[in-house]
Amino acid sequence: MSNARNLANLLGTGTQITAADIADGAFQANKNLIINGAMQVAQRGVSFSSNNSIDYTVDRWAIFSNGVSTTTQESFAAGQTDVPNEPVKYLKWNISTYASGDNLFQRVEDVRTGAGQAVTLSFYAKADSSITNRPRLIQNFGSGGSSEVVTATSTNALTTSWQKFTITATLPSISGKTIGSSSYLELEALRFTDTFTGGVYIANVQLELGSTATPFEQRSFGDELARCQRYCYVITGGSDWHTYAGHVQTSTAFLWSATFPVPMRARASATFDNTNTQYIQGNNSNYGPTAFAVSAISQETMYVNTTSSGMSQGHGAAILLNSANKQIMDAEL
Repeated sequence: MSNARNLANLLGTGTQITAADIADGAFQANKNLIINGAMQVAQRGVSFSSNNSIDYTVDRWAIFSNGVSTTTQESFAAGQTDVPNEPVKYLKWNISTYASGDNLFQRVEDVRTGAGQAVTLSFYAKADSSITNRPRLIQNFGSGGSSEVVTATSTNALTTSWQKFTITATLPSISGKTIGSSSYLELEALRFTDTFTGGVYIANVQLELGSTATPFEQRSFGDELARCQRYCYVITGGSDWHTYAGHVQTSTAFLWSATFPVPMRARASATFDNTNTQYIQGNNSNYGPTAFAVSAISQETMYVNTTSSGMSQGHGAAILLNSANKQIMDAEL
């Protein structure tokens, strides 16, 4: 008896899971090359504006825009049946001014991914009015590597109703290519063949090896969050205070460190917002920091020099990050 059939038997009579389902990869773990295909994780926020730029939105997803648009994380109504299996979130890309080449994309680490093989893209989508979408796959060989290779896929017609789209393509071999640092496979999931204005909606994006689309891989929120934090880690303030211990080096400098929840893909760049609403506590006093500077950062930790005034040298202290803004560590491709 095959392992697949044996597992189906163990699940008991009356189960909807069949041996055939398991054998064809329907329940295979880690099959989806896309991270956050269910659009659940949104460390940076839930609403974003783009204007002639590349802007990251919900985790791992970015908009390349020569025009003007906003992107928001939206919620499915409980019990809806347009997209099966009760997904929680979807992404809305609302385009005010569309320019040729604008697209929603995600970069999958390592250009070797799927090289020389068939890959299958599946997703649910709709739009405020009918529009033709033509996704692309781009093999980028990284810094110092060969020129990128573009694979155009077949077109699909978005309408005002949710539909599932399935597209299979074969990626070129990378034989003879030079692979540099930070190479990737880029999926441009939404890229239109005509000018478009209005809302476009997308959910449950899956890219997998092989020529068959299997059911969307269901991952827990915690699993997806950890995958996302390899590329971006955000310390969020508000009602959830984040406290980090350190010491007062001089009357104007407080040094502290933070350890990331998972090792990041590479040394991150750090962006600190709204420094005047965060506090250093020490020697029974509160001090308002005026600036942050990352003294050192690795894939696991960062060491931060925070500027203030009137502090007592040599004292231990703690910094309270209580801002509603975000402290972003970014190691995206």
